Amino acid sequence: MPASGELIRSMNYVEDITATLRRIAVTIPAMSADERKRLAESLRAAGGAINEMIADLEKAGH
Repeated sequence: MPASGELIRSMNYVEDITATLRRIAVTIPAMSADERKRLAESLRAAGGAINEMIADLEKAGH
C-alpha cells in the first residue's frame, strides 16, 4: 500500500526532530550543569508528548 502525502510529511517531521536532537547533543558538552538540568526537563516534557502520541497511534490501530 503506498504512503499518503500526509504520512510522508509526518515521517519527515519525525526525521527533522531526530536531526534537531543530534544538533542539540553536539552542544551539551559546552553547557553548565544548570543548563543541562533545564534541557533535561524540557526534553522530558517533549518525551512525554512523544510517548502519548505513540500510545494514541498504537490504540488507533486496534
